[in-house]
Amino acid sequence: MRARDSSPLTFCLTGFTWLTLGSMLGLAILIGLVRGTPLPSWVRSLHVHATLIGGVAQIILGGLLLLVAPPESKANLGSDARPFTFWALNGGVIVMLVGFWLHRDLVVGIAGLVVIAGVLALIRGIWTGARPTWNWSFGPSWYIALLFFGLVGGSICGALMAFGVFPEHHGYVRLAHIHLVVLGFATLALIHMMHQILPTVWSTTLAHPRLVRFTTIFLAMGVVALIGGFLNSSVPVEMLAGAVLFVSVGLLIGNLFGTWLSSAHTGSAASDHLLVSSFFLLFTVLLGILIGANNWSSPPVLPYGTLHLVAYTHMAFVGFIMNATMGTCSHLLPIALAARRVAGHKKRTLYCDQLAAIMNRWRSIQIATLSLGTMGIGILATLTWNVPLSSIYIHTTMWTCVVLLLASFLLFAVKLTAMVSKQPKHLASHHESSPTATPS
Repeated sequence: MRARDSSPLTFCLTGFTWLTLGSMLGLAILIGLVRGTPLPSWVRSLHVHATLIGGVAQIILGGLLLLVAPPESKANLGSDARPFTFWALNGGVIVMLVGFWLHRDLVVGIAGLVVIAGVLALIRGIWTGARPTWNWSFGPSWYIALLFFGLVGGSICGALMAFGVFPEHHGYVRLAHIHLVVLGFATLALIHMMHQILPTVWSTTLAHPRLVRFTTIFLAMGVVALIGGFLNSSVPVEMLAGAVLFVSVGLLIGNLFGTWLSSAHTGSAASDHLLVSSFFLLFTVLLGILIGANNWSSPPVLPYGTLHLVAYTHMAFVGFIMNATMGTCSHLLPIALAARRVAGHKKRTLYCDQLAAIMNRWRSIQIATLSLGTMGIGILATLTWNVPLSSIYIHTTMWTCVVLLLASFLLFAVKLTAMVSKQPKHLASHHESSPTATPS
C-alpha cells in the first residue's frame, strides 16, 4: 500500500507491521529476562511504543474508519488521501523510538506531539463518519468520546513525562499514561469493535441488545474507577473496580456466547479469534482481582516479581489484544481489499470470499499456538515459585512459549501477505466457468 493513498486499509497493514516488529522485541526481552541477561531499559520502551502506538492504536483507528464508512463508499476508500495523518503517526513513532534509543527526552516529546496531531486527524475522520449512526449502529457517542479521551489523554501524559513537566508527580503521570491508553482506549475500543463485527460475521443480531447498552455503562464506570484506583494506589478501589469489570465483561461475553450458539455460523478466523480474546479478557480481569487480594496482605501471600507482572499483563496484551486485533483484521481487511480492487458487487463478493478463505486457512493452528504460548508465559511465571530461573523446566517452558508465539505471528503474516498479493485477475473467467464453485 502506498503511503500517499493513506486509506484505512493502509493504516491497518502498517499497524500490523509495527505490531510484528514490536512483538519480536518483546520475545527478545522475555528471553533476556529469563536467562538473567536483561536488555537495556530503552529496548522495553521501543517494544511498548512500537507495539501499542504504531501497532495496536493504528490498527484500531484504521478499523474504526472502516466500520464507520458506508458500504457504498468502500470502493472509494483509497481516494480519501490522508498523507499528513499517515506520516505524522508513523514518522512520529519512528522519531520517538530514535529518541528512546538516544535517551533524548526532548526528541521523544516533540515526536509525541506529532503523533498526537496525527491521531487527532484520524479521530476527526472517525467522529465525522460515525455521527449519522450514533443512535442505532455504531454505539453511543459518549462511549466513543470516552475511548478517544483515553487515547489522547494518555498520549498527552506521555508527552508531559518526556518534557519533564510535573517531575514531582512523575509516577502518577506514568500510571495515567499507561492505563489511559491500555484500559481507556484499547480495551474499550476492542470490546466495542467486537460487538460491531461478530453479529455481522454470524449474520444475526445480538441476543440481548438492551443488556449490551446497560452493561456498557458499568464497563466504562469500572474502567474509570480502576484507573482512579491505580492513580491513588488504593487496592480496595482497584478490587471493587475489578469486580465491576468482571461482572460487566462476564455479561457481555455471555451475551456474545449466547448469540453465537443461536447462529448458524460454522466458524471463521475472525469469529474464533474474537471469541477467544473475550475469554482471555475475562480471565485477565479475574487474575487482576486475585493479584490485588494478594498484594492487600502484608507481606503478600505469594511473591510477585517482574516476571509475574509480565505474565499478567501479557494475558491481556497477547491473549486479549493480539487475538482481538487478528480477528478484526481477518474480517475487515478482505472487505476493504475487495472494495478497493473490484467495482462490481457480484465479482467483489466472490473476490472477498476468496480473500476470507485465505485468512481462514489453518486458523485452528494459529489460534492454538497463540493461546498456548500466552498461557505458557503464565505457567513460566508460576514455576518460579518452586524452581530457580536456571532450572531446565523454566528454560524449556520459555523456549516453548517463544516458538509457539513466533509460529502464530509468522503464520498470520504469511496469510496476510498471501491475501494482499492475490489479485482479481482471473475472477471473471472463474466466475463464468464455475458459477457455483466454492472460493478457494
